[in-house]
Amino acid sequence: MGKPESWKTWEGQVVEGKFTLRRLLGGTEHTAVFLTELPAVNSPKVAIKLIELQGEDAVHRIAQLRSPTQLSHPHLIRMFEAARCVVDETPLVYAVMEYADEDLSQILPHRALSPGEVSELLPPLLDAVAYLHGLGFVHGRIKPSNVLAVGDQLKLSSDQVMAMAEPNETRRRKDVYDAPETAAGIVSPASDVWSLGVTLVAAITQNVTIAEDTAIGHPTLPETIAEPYRGIVRECLQLDPNRRPSLAQIQARLQPPARSVPHRPEPLPVPPRSVHRRPWLAIALVIFVAVLIGLGVLWSRGKSTSAQNSDATPQPATQAALPASPAREPAATPHEATTPSSGGEVIHQVIPDIPQSAKNTIRGTIKVTVRVDVGSSGKVTSANLKNAGPSRYFAGKALAAAQHWEFSPPLAGGQPAASVWLLQFHFRKTSTQASSQRLAR
Repeated sequence: MGKPESWKTWEGQVVEGKFTLRRLLGGTEHTAVFLTELPAVNSPKVAIKLIELQGEDAVHRIAQLRSPTQLSHPHLIRMFEAARCVVDETPLVYAVMEYADEDLSQILPHRALSPGEVSELLPPLLDAVAYLHGLGFVHGRIKPSNVLAVGDQLKLSSDQVMAMAEPNETRRRKDVYDAPETAAGIVSPASDVWSLGVTLVAAITQNVTIAEDTAIGHPTLPETIAEPYRGIVRECLQLDPNRRPSLAQIQARLQPPARSVPHRPEPLPVPPRSVHRRPWLAIALVIFVAVLIGLGVLWSRGKSTSAQNSDATPQPATQAALPASPAREPAATPHEATTPSSGGEVIHQVIPDIPQSAKNTIRGTIKVTVRVDVGSSGKVTSANLKNAGPSRYFAGKALAAAQHWEFSPPLAGGQPAASVWLLQFHFRKTSTQASSQRLAR
């Protein structure tokens, strides 16, 4: 092929009889991205990336491209399929993915990001990369051109994601965004941390040569890089991968400093004469406060049930209200009749911890139902998705949380017995809640 502009001549051609190359979106020496559509009526527009094979094993490359099709995260570009093809007698592999409106590399030549924009950039990236690392993958190519905008959502590309254990002979350092150790074919989670640091430098200064200077021992950073980003950049750009921070440590640096509890001022000294002159006043105040506290406890006990059933009631991070409305409970199958809550109660709930960036992708309510088997000890012995809902990401979060619930076992013949429960999780943009039903065994 030779020249990127030659890709333009392919517009209008059809790949594998189903993907029409509508418009060239961009290209390099050996890759091109076109606008296309999925082969379905009124399907949304998607992008197809064509990759010219350069001594690579096509089977291996296709397997790598297909791995991300199993991933589901609100800040990762969705991958649909990958396979081989031939266009104009050129052997290629292709990957069909979610279409992005623009990428960060299109913005930075014109301006740097503002501090507010940088504060919105990092959390979604950290969340997506942490998701990949948690599943045994590395991104390996974090850079502005792979930081994409889909509508109002920021997403990271996924077509170059690879397994940590995968041989990395084809991954060699191409530019400053690649960690120094990639020159030896080493790609690891620490390499992604380096790339995040350089991307941060580019976003703030539009000058990535600063990253190289910092890494080789010139620690002076321009004043345009303020804290906490200054410290994050310095730590990410350590030549020794073992000295780079974890993603959790970077996230912690983004949080505002913890505010200590203000020192309680000392009470003003009371003149001795007033204490002796009116001792009954102090006694009366103590009795009055005690009565108020007692009434408050009784009132709160009487209201606790109704307060737990209100969707608007704020809940602790690891607990949620248990709505009582039958319409919101999952329907039982013919073999799973519900039973009253007596003889078995929920004693500990774990509500999924969802980043706000992920909650912002929710439209309405996402409902996930998990069936848990509980042993006679009250611990969950197994958990399975009964209704996964529309998102694998939220389904996985609900399944993981359900495994840590605890119950008081029902009694059978005076002895603790096993039980089965349905746990329904409600994910909304503003809250995450859960409800429960015990089933007849």
